[in-house]
Amino acid sequence: MTTETVTARPSAPVRHAPLPPGQEIREVPTSWWQTEESREKVLERTLALPFTADTDTNQRTRRRGLIKLLDWLEDQPGRTWQERWTASGAEEAGREWPRLPMQWLAEHQRARKYDRADLCCGMIPLLGGQVVRPAYRWLLRQRPSQLLAHIRSVTDPDGFAALKDRYTATGHTGANDCNNALNRVTWIVTRKGSTVHDVTIGDCVELQHAIGEHQTNGHHGKHLFYQLLARLGAFGPDAPARLKTVMLPGQLTPAALVDRQGITCTAIRDLLVDYLTERAVDVDYTTLEDMARSLAGLFWRDMEKHHPGIDSLRLDADTVTAWRERVRMVRDRHGIPIRPRVNAHTVFSWVRAFYQDLARWAAEEPARWGPWVAPCPVRDSDTDHTKNRARRKAAMDQRTRTLLPALPALVKAVERQLKDAQTCLATGRETTAEASFTTPAGETLLRRAGVSSRVYADDPATGRRRDLTVEEERAFWAWAIVEVLRHTGMRIEEALELTHDSFVAYQLPTTGEIVPMLQVAPSKLDQERLLLVSPELGEVLTAIIHRVRRGQQAMPLVAAYDSLERLWSAPMPFLFQRRCGPEDRAIPRNYIYTCLNDALSASGLTGPANEQLRYAPHVFRRIFVTDALRSGLPPHIAARICGHRTVDTTLGYAAIYPEDVINHHRSFIARRRSLRPSEEYREPTAQEWQDFLAHFELRKVALGVCARDFGTPCVHEHACIRCPVLRPDPEQGPRLEEIHANLLDRLQEAKEQGWLGEVTAIEASLAAAEQKLAAMRDLAARHTTVHLGMPDFRTSAGRLTGSSDSG
Repeated sequence: MTTETVTARPSAPVRHAPLPPGQEIREVPTSWWQTEESREKVLERTLALPFTADTDTNQRTRRRGLIKLLDWLEDQPGRTWQERWTASGAEEAGREWPRLPMQWLAEHQRARKYDRADLCCGMIPLLGGQVVRPAYRWLLRQRPSQLLAHIRSVTDPDGFAALKDRYTATGHTGANDCNNALNRVTWIVTRKGSTVHDVTIGDCVELQHAIGEHQTNGHHGKHLFYQLLARLGAFGPDAPARLKTVMLPGQLTPAALVDRQGITCTAIRDLLVDYLTERAVDVDYTTLEDMARSLAGLFWRDMEKHHPGIDSLRLDADTVTAWRERVRMVRDRHGIPIRPRVNAHTVFSWVRAFYQDLARWAAEEPARWGPWVAPCPVRDSDTDHTKNRARRKAAMDQRTRTLLPALPALVKAVERQLKDAQTCLATGRETTAEASFTTPAGETLLRRAGVSSRVYADDPATGRRRDLTVEEERAFWAWAIVEVLRHTGMRIEEALELTHDSFVAYQLPTTGEIVPMLQVAPSKLDQERLLLVSPELGEVLTAIIHRVRRGQQAMPLVAAYDSLERLWSAPMPFLFQRRCGPEDRAIPRNYIYTCLNDALSASGLTGPANEQLRYAPHVFRRIFVTDALRSGLPPHIAARICGHRTVDTTLGYAAIYPEDVINHHRSFIARRRSLRPSEEYREPTAQEWQDFLAHFELRKVALGVCARDFGTPCVHEHACIRCPVLRPDPEQGPRLEEIHANLLDRLQEAKEQGWLGEVTAIEASLAAAEQKLAAMRDLAARHTTVHLGMPDFRTSAGRLTGSSDSG
């Protein structure tokens, strides 16, 4: 074991989802029988343990080291060996722990040049015999190469052998994954004691948090040990399938959301908890979390920091003004302003809604909410973000105008990177160890030796080791996400939720042709929609399915975690999933960003200011909408494709170019002129103008005003009572009632005479008359204006004409 200086960090609280009964984190006992043994019994028992690769030399070294350790620990305060170990300060020293007993040996004139080796070997029987149980902060700092293997050989060897058999049964052959899983279980057994079958889910969660706190290196199979323990039956039949399901805390309650802000006033804290509990029914978790952060943190906790002891929602003007100024700026932990807060209007909106809800709810439950009603400290103008919205829209449009022309170059770049990465990986696999090969980019690499399933190569030019398998994988998913987003305009969460079951075959009712469709799961608006799968998109999806299957008949079932809602999905055949060590995992959003950024860095695409272009996943959605509308797709169709509730939202996504406005206006004028005779675009003659003015006089009829266009004949042959363009005059109601009575008499006569054709015609006129009577009554009830009659245009027209002639 090697050593290094370590600074101990305070342990963070272990956060996790609720654990099944009996699977909680086990506490380490303060004393147990091994640590209470006498020195002679410890030597006798631990030196007799059957360690692996046990030789006479190893036994002598372990004996010397164990004696030195026991002598040193006997000189420490405490009743048991564990108490002495804790009091010695060795755990705080980390890898430098041997210097403490070495210093003691030197002080007692017993120092030897091989003391470090003896002490490290003497620690093996001390840990394997459960004499001391160091904390994780000490265990995780030691080299696990030989130490943990020796511990496994004497601590529940049957249990570790069963774990190894479970790993072999999974079909995996990587020795690194197996050793990594066994090492993690060994850490738990060494820390907690007992056997492999006694490990709980809480122990696994605690270990993973400790690894994240005290180690910086990770491993793809870091949760494999949990799966092996679950298959061994250590957790019972109802254990979660993945450790990550338990490690992630899930959705917090309103009380937990408020309590993490550290509010000191109990009454206000309870009020905010009650308020958020009421609102949680109507909003999603992301919104609820934002409300809690704004109300409990940026509003009330800020008030308590600057006004200690405050306990009322009734605030004076100076307090409110100072708070508004503080909220508008983002500050560091020292309170120094850093930059303006972009979403300050959102904070003001939540606070204003909070006060208004209390006032409204107080009318229904005065005893519960009434005592807290107070004037709202936020003005309506504080929540107005019209300027910010316009500024943000202009910035997004400018970004879309910059990135849209570069999209074809990006598509070619990701295609080229994928082909080069695949060629490089295939060449590296065929190259023998320590041999050189040339990449498509002209680089010379040296194939590294090893038994790993990954292909590693050294770059002599930079001295860097390259993982060709990871490079090919990231190049593939960068190409896949660019193609899927640019062809569909999906949101990133919708793309990541695509499954093998999302494909729908639709048969056209006219031709019977089968059209492939893609069913998009509800995301933002909880509305499903279908998208047409183009041939280009079909090729991309086929390549994704072929890669994920890896020659198997069915897609692997994996559970995906929604980082916004903090919920796990059921195991589903997601398209965007990849192999991580020994298990399949759904691709998270941050991995997509990593692949895109790597592809953009390698492409060398730059903007107008020679800056590197950045394509966020949502940029492809804006580009899709802009390109679709510029290509002539109707906005309402684009809205249905994108899943927008209103057309205005779709139009807000589109970046309108100045030339688009000019070209569309010119096209509109050209289309209008092509549909109308060219002779209409001239000055009217005097006769034509007189005919136009006379048209308005001819529109006056007995029952009202005829609203037909100028130059159009009466299609109902002056049967005004049936005409839909007749605007009835309420003053002509008695005349229409007389007509209605006459129609009733005529209808009765026609029925008596058996004139069935006349009956049908009269019934149509009678229905139209009743409709006109209802319209007259409605107009009479709504309007009490005085009818001024029809205007006479001839007098004014004559004056205009005379004026023109006199000029």
